[in-house]
Amino acid sequence: MVNGIPIMLNFHSCRMTAQEQSAAFHRKVIIIFYLMFYNNSMAIPTSRTKSSAEVKIIDERCNGCGLCVDVCKDFNLVIEDGKVTKSNFPFFGCIGCGHCMAVCPRGAIEVTGREISPDDLFMLPPENDAAGFEQLLNLLQRRRSIREFREKDVEPALIDRILQAARTAPMGIPPSDVNVLVIDGKEKTRSFAADYSEYLKGMRWMTSGIFLSMMRPFWGKANDEVFRGFIEPLFRGYIDEMQKGNNYVTYDAPLAMYFYGSPFTDPADPIVAATYAMVAAEAMGLGTCMLGAIHPFIQSGRRAKEFRERHGIHHKSREGLFVIFGYPRVSYRKGINRSFASVTRL
Repeated sequence: MVNGIPIMLNFHSCRMTAQEQSAAFHRKVIIIFYLMFYNNSMAIPTSRTKSSAEVKIIDERCNGCGLCVDVCKDFNLVIEDGKVTKSNFPFFGCIGCGHCMAVCPRGAIEVTGREISPDDLFMLPPENDAAGFEQLLNLLQRRRSIREFREKDVEPALIDRILQAARTAPMGIPPSDVNVLVIDGKEKTRSFAADYSEYLKGMRWMTSGIFLSMMRPFWGKANDEVFRGFIEPLFRGYIDEMQKGNNYVTYDAPLAMYFYGSPFTDPADPIVAATYAMVAAEAMGLGTCMLGAIHPFIQSGRRAKEFRERHGIHHKSREGLFVIFGYPRVSYRKGINRSFASVTRL
C-alpha cells in the first residue's frame, strides 16, 4: 500500500504471458514512484486559490460514454466497469477547467472549487448563430487604432458587455488571475495621465545622453537604439506635452481599461483578455487603441508601487496592457495590409 492506495504486485497468473507480466510490472513501478514522490504535491496555486477542485460523479446518470475521460488532460478520470470514476494518479489534481462537466451529455459530473461550480454552466449558442470567418475578418479589417474620440461617454451597459466578452478569453491555468482596472470617464482618464506624466519625471534621467552613453557597452546596440529612438521621444511627448495641456498618454478617452496579472499569472493571459475586449468593443461601434508604454514603467521600485496603490492596481505584473475606448471622431475608408516578420512552415 502506497499513500493509502493498495498496489498489487502478484504477477503469477497463468493468464499473462511473460511479456505481459513484465509490462504490467513496469507500469505499477511507475505508479508507485509517482504516488510516493508526486501525489502529495500541492495543487497548482493562483492568487485566488491554492487547492484542487472537487469532482463529483453522479453514478446513476453516467452511461460510460468516456467523453469526460477524453477531454481531461489531467488524467483525473478513468472508465471502470462501464462507469466513469476518479483516477488515483492525476498529474496535478483537478484544476477546475470544467471540460468534463461541460462535455457530459447526461449531467453526470459536477466540479466545485477553484472558483467554479455547476451554476457556471450555460448552453452554448447554436453554431449557426456564430460569426463565420468572413464576418470575423471584416470586423478585424475595419479595426484601426483610434485616438480621436467624440465627446460622449461609453454607456455602463457597453462596459459590462466588454468585460463579459473579455472574461471568455482562454487562460493558462484557471481560475483566471487577470485583474482589470476600469477608468471610466474623460476626467478620470486625464487625471490618470497627468499623474503618470508627473511620475515619469522622476525617471527622466534614463533618457539623458550621458546615461545612455554609459549604458550602451552594457546593454548593447539594440537597447541603445530603442531608448534613443523611442523612449526618449516618448518621455518628451508625455511629460512636456502634458504640461502644455496635451494628453498624449490616454488621449482624453472616455474609457480606459488596464488588464494585468498577479505573480502567478501566465504572462499571455492579460494580453489575450485585452484583445478580446478590444474586438468586442469594435463589434459595438467603439474605437479602441492599445497603449503599450504605461505598463512597463509601473512595475519596479518603491515609486512604482506607490503609483499602483494610488490607482487601485493590486499587483505588479510581468505582462499587462492598457486599452482605451470611445466613440470615434474620425472614420477610415481604407485599410492597410499588414505582414509578419516571418512565417516558417515546418
